[in-house]
Amino acid sequence: MNYNWDWGVFFKSTGVGSEIYFDWFLSGLGWTIAIAVAAWIIALILGSILGVMRTVPNRIVSGIATCYVELFRNVPLLVQLFIWYFLVPDLLPADLQEWYKQDLNPTTSAFLSVVVCLGLFTTARVCEQVRTGIQALPRGQESAARAMGFNLPQIYWNVLLPQAYRIIIPPLTSEFLNVFKNSSVASLIGLMELLAQTKQTAEFSANLFEAFTLATLIYFTLNMSLMLLMRAVEKKVAVPGLISVGGK
Repeated sequence: MNYNWDWGVFFKSTGVGSEIYFDWFLSGLGWTIAIAVAAWIIALILGSILGVMRTVPNRIVSGIATCYVELFRNVPLLVQLFIWYFLVPDLLPADLQEWYKQDLNPTTSAFLSVVVCLGLFTTARVCEQVRTGIQALPRGQESAARAMGFNLPQIYWNVLLPQAYRIIIPPLTSEFLNVFKNSSVASLIGLMELLAQTKQTAEFSANLFEAFTLATLIYFTLNMSLMLLMRAVEKKVAVPGLISVGGK
């Protein structure tokens, strides 16, 4: 293919004020990170709670958590996003609906919708990881804690969860990386994250290959950095005998 690459395009003016195309990528990266981090905080907290609920000896409590997981895990992410962005605001009370639709900045409302959607979607996956980590622990852990006089919340908080988190760091890392990649769905509701800015750059500059090559490199670098960081954390907190680190 006879194609003349022009990597200098990213430092050319966009025609919008004094911005250059690289500014658009930095802005998109900022939104991508903000979406992913906010959604991950929701997913980790709520997923941990539901993961515990799935393992408690109470059928009603565990059943509620199971229903949540089955609902959010089996409905496509795009469908959930459109529900949160288009349908849920119409179900709010009149005052909140007016505030959300008229007073709130459209960018902010789109950000809130995608963060809640992605956070709750990922919650179901984190829940299963936490449940698996807890159930992977020897049953004697809980029995020993009961013998020491711990009640159920204390058993989970002081004994089971600290060890379970160490076991599930590798799958949690994968879920964290997926949050960054799944954040690209925000472009479908007008939020100018990295993918949306990439498409806009390609359209304005007519340099399609350069734009998507740079976006690919940014996603790859970001995810690789996070993976290496979590791998170092995994080695640091590994429990001997419960998980093998680095294939050893």
